[in-house]
Amino acid sequence: MPSKPQIKIPATYMRGGTSKGVFFRLSDLPEKAQSPGPTRDNILLRVIGSPDPYQKQTDGMGGATSSTSKTVILSKSTQPDHDVDYLFGQVSIDKPFVDWSGNCGNLTAAVGAFAINSGYVPQDRIPENGTAVVRIWQANIRKTIIANVPITNGEVQETGDFELDGVTFPAAEVQVEFMDPADGEGSMFPTGNLVDELEVPGVGTLKATMINAGIPTVFINAEAVGYNGTELQDDINSDPKALAMFESIRAHGAVKMGLIQNIEEAAARQHTPKVAFVAPPAGYTASSGKKINASDIDVLVRALSMGKLHHAMMGTAAVAIATAAAIPGTLVNLAAGGGDRTSVTFGHPSGTLQVGAEAKEVNDQWTATKAIMSRSARILMEGGYAYQMRPEP
Repeated sequence: MPSKPQIKIPATYMRGGTSKGVFFRLSDLPEKAQSPGPTRDNILLRVIGSPDPYQKQTDGMGGATSSTSKTVILSKSTQPDHDVDYLFGQVSIDKPFVDWSGNCGNLTAAVGAFAINSGYVPQDRIPENGTAVVRIWQANIRKTIIANVPITNGEVQETGDFELDGVTFPAAEVQVEFMDPADGEGSMFPTGNLVDELEVPGVGTLKATMINAGIPTVFINAEAVGYNGTELQDDINSDPKALAMFESIRAHGAVKMGLIQNIEEAAARQHTPKVAFVAPPAGYTASSGKKINASDIDVLVRALSMGKLHHAMMGTAAVAIATAAAIPGTLVNLAAGGGDRTSVTFGHPSGTLQVGAEAKEVNDQWTATKAIMSRSARILMEGGYAYQMRPEP
């Protein structure tokens, strides 16, 4: 019996921040996959190795975690004054599902480098030595992001001495600016409140800050659910009851934020919103063995992604943290000591991260103008992905 035909699709495997993903140029995808739909999703699922009931993604490029089960599609920008359109797909590990509802802030650092290497940035804007400014249109949330990419001898510089907790080796620093980072349309605080009473059956009524900035995020106090904010991955991920509790909080938060109409829809929207818990500064030992002192940080934050505690911090959630910290009265701001601030250093399971944000109140509505953080990126492998064609659904 003859084998099904195969096609080879050019692809690049990249690390961006604390995430990894497979990058494609839109024009390199099969014609039917150049538009949203089952063909595109099926290709990306197969590339990553999902769905995998063993949750290992052994037969794909995924790394069996939310931060390594990611895909990116880039194209010459259709927007004025932008270089590249960036579309992000979060691939489920054990389900046949690609979530297109949000952005990946970590991989944004790699988008800038990929855009330069792919010729999306005009050559006259790439210095021989210095910094190339890449103007990115984030197509999932329809926002502008600026990546400042270091250049040496006319090429993207990947090596350097910038250290990012959650990444083993130092690299060149890429500063990323999220412009007007409130996610989607409407208010940055969709309920109109900085702090809400969130009723979660089986858990209770929790104080929650629900914000659309970087990515929709539900913040709760760690102590309200029996934690202190210094937990590492295994403390949460080895506890099925804890994971079920956080998923219930996330789902009820999604309904209150207007992202879904009922709880049942949450299963089809795994990427957003995120759920995170915060606490005042305290010392702890990070997953790397690094000692974090209470004086090193302003606030403790732990966040879950795709149903598991993240090993560090999602880039988009870091934007939400920075924005919420800049607004007096939110749970993040209060845990950080309250008051006005334009930057925050928070402790996460792998160490610390400093991120800045600018927020202002206009006509009794809070808005964020910009959030800034530093990341790094590098190419892990370039080549072609061999995809076995399937009958069209």
